[in-house]
Amino acid sequence: MAIPLQLTFHNVQSSASVEEKIRENVQKLERFYNRVINCRVTVDAPHRNQRKGNLYHVRIDLTLPKENIIVNHNPSDETSHADIYIAIRDAFETARRQLQDYTNLHQ
Repeated sequence: MAIPLQLTFHNVQSSASVEEKIRENVQKLERFYNRVINCRVTVDAPHRNQRKGNLYHVRIDLTLPKENIIVNHNPSDETSHADIYIAIRDAFETARRQLQDYTNLHQ
């Protein structure tokens, strides 16, 4: 079963490669836990920092049977998040850890 995905870009030009990377990560989450009901991902570049450049903010909302998991990966201190792919990777790693904690609690 494919997780329904809502993907939104704010202040960022969407691209096929970024969308594909996000879809790959959602599929990995589904393989880890196949009862995710819905997934919303928002990619944002809120403002341009003079020293750090554009830092990407990735938010992931997962709807699960008994609760929601929200990953709000704020790039304020992460200079590596000037790379959109690293920001996406870090957000999905956090989501996977939170999903793992959820599955451990509800087994």
